[in-house]
Amino acid sequence: MAEISIDDGRLIVEIEGLSRVWALKKRLSIPLTHVRGATADPGIVREPKGFRAPGTHFPGLIVAGTFHIGGERVFWDVRDASKAVVVELTDERYARLIVQVSDPRAAVALIERAKLPS
Repeated sequence: MAEISIDDGRLIVEIEGLSRVWALKKRLSIPLTHVRGATADPGIVREPKGFRAPGTHFPGLIVAGTFHIGGERVFWDVRDASKAVVVELTDERYARLIVQVSDPRAAVALIERAKLPS
């Protein structure tokens, strides 16, 4: 699971628990200017993942780490599809972050509010 927060104009994604081992990441920090948007999307886990490098994938159980598909790099950390959030990025190493959070609607609202001009 991941914890999403906003700090000093950046989207911070903290990977928690054993997901750190499976995803081979502890933290991602992305400028908000590179965040295009976020959506709660439980159906995303049914989409093709591409090939993993590095990461973990046990279909139906866990998708974690870096995956490559269609020339894009996507970061995954999902065990429970009902709690999946997709964050679309631009000008970043990853094209998308797909992470499990405790409250998808709250995470999406946090990101969308932070993107609004002050």
